[in-house]
Amino acid sequence: MKKMKPKAKQKVKQKMKQTAASVLTKLSRKPDSHKGDNGVVLIIGGSETYVGAPALAALAALRGGCDLAIVAAPDKTAWAISALSPDLITVKLKGAVLDRSHAKQLLKYIRKADVILVGPGAGLEKTTRALINTVIALAQKLGKFLVIDADALKCVQLNKVSRAILTPHAKELELMLKNNQQSVLAQKIARSRDMQAKSALLRKEISSVLRRHNVILLKGAHDVIISAKKTIAIRGGNPGMTVGGTGDVLAGLCASYLAQTGDLLFSAVHASKMNKAIGDLLLAKSNFGFGFIASDFLRELKKLEKIKKIKKSKKSKR
Repeated sequence: MKKMKPKAKQKVKQKMKQTAASVLTKLSRKPDSHKGDNGVVLIIGGSETYVGAPALAALAALRGGCDLAIVAAPDKTAWAISALSPDLITVKLKGAVLDRSHAKQLLKYIRKADVILVGPGAGLEKTTRALINTVIALAQKLGKFLVIDADALKCVQLNKVSRAILTPHAKELELMLKNNQQSVLAQKIARSRDMQAKSALLRKEISSVLRRHNVILLKGAHDVIISAKKTIAIRGGNPGMTVGGTGDVLAGLCASYLAQTGDLLFSAVHASKMNKAIGDLLLAKSNFGFGFIASDFLRELKKLEKIKKIKKSKKSKR
């Protein structure tokens, strides 16, 4: 792989700053706000095999600017996450997997949260699938926003979802459609190589799902965000972003922005832009090609605080 030229590196850095600035413009806070006023995200997921997925999502949510990130996971997984970061609140659920019996314990945290992110690292045990759909139903009943990601996409009942961002890649989209009696549509989309045609077909055929205030963030070489009224393509990113965990970071950013703004389309679009911009920045900084990991995305998100401080200082001088 050829080393990136200085001018190209500068262009990537400039794009990153512009993306960050556009996000920060909308994520304003009241000077007298208190803990929790600027977004509470509950992440439900994790298993003994996939400890990192909910942790990455939760840390990305915090780096995205929300006040609190709470991770509910099987007890050993939750303890491991607590050891990874003192910034995360963890709810220890008895057992090795997420179970429908956990719904009662989760209810008070669902009530507290602005957004529930369900799916990262959850697994697909029968009882886990049952819990995921129970959580989605509870969130709907309480008028909460949802981000449905990873394993949750493979068992979600689309006709029962509203006020949600769904974040499938191509294979997850295919499984999601097949599980919702849309096998023919899944086959048509899988055969199509044109992203624009694929998006138009999807938007037409599941218009009833989109009309219930849902947004689909279709992940790929170019992300496509589909709502009832708009289809937006997000370019950028690079093959290094196939490394495990970048999707968890993206889901965490979606949840964070949504918890702070209540705007589904804005959150999906800007989470996608931010994730791709960071991926390109990491590649530009690398001297050895594709070797960055998902945790590196969190470090770059941390540096955005500098941009925020610069913006504030400029305003104060006016």
